[in-house]
Amino acid sequence: MSSRYCASVRRTRLTSEQRREQLLAVGAGLFAERPYDEVWIEEVAELAAVSRGLLYHYFPTKRDFFAAVVRAESERILALTEPDPALGVLDQLVAGLDAYLEYVEAHRTGYLVMHRAAVSVDEGIRAVFEESVAVQQQRIVDAVTALREPDDTVRVAARGWLMFVISVCLDWLERATVTRAELRDLCARTLLAAVGVDADGRPLGAQHFGQAPPA
Repeated sequence: MSSRYCASVRRTRLTSEQRREQLLAVGAGLFAERPYDEVWIEEVAELAAVSRGLLYHYFPTKRDFFAAVVRAESERILALTEPDPALGVLDQLVAGLDAYLEYVEAHRTGYLVMHRAAVSVDEGIRAVFEESVAVQQQRIVDAVTALREPDDTVRVAARGWLMFVISVCLDWLERATVTRAELRDLCARTLLAAVGVDADGRPLGAQHFGQAPPA
């Protein structure tokens, strides 16, 4: 049992929503630390100082509980990174990355558990993660449309970039060898290059590789 969570949980009277949020927070901590099969509902109930029956009242199965943890974190990060239409596209990018990295740093367990879902063998759990990625992907496509003529390469690049960001953020949480500002700038430069836009928001000329040079 993780004493980290025991120390902070007391039996108190909470509203239904507060209790649900408490259970999700405990679950995020446990699922981030261990594989799904090594997390026990009985332990969650004990750490939250509630009966197992009450936990099942909120979440009928462990799978439902894990899915709810993943969905809560997905919704949190989507809300925090919602684009501000009052900003220009490039400023939206910087603001969105700042918010994203602030979330990663402040909600480490939530971020880890959300991306544990990405490799889950359960299609339903993976679908929760994919829904979040799809929203973020469309936001990027919509923003790039304001800068250059969109095509399918933008959609492909947006998803690839999101996977890149996840990878570097997970590495950052483990090693933290660069600052948050350095990581933000790296991610911003990588996205602009991937979608074919320069630092001033101007479309880059098309480049083709693997073709013989003109005679």
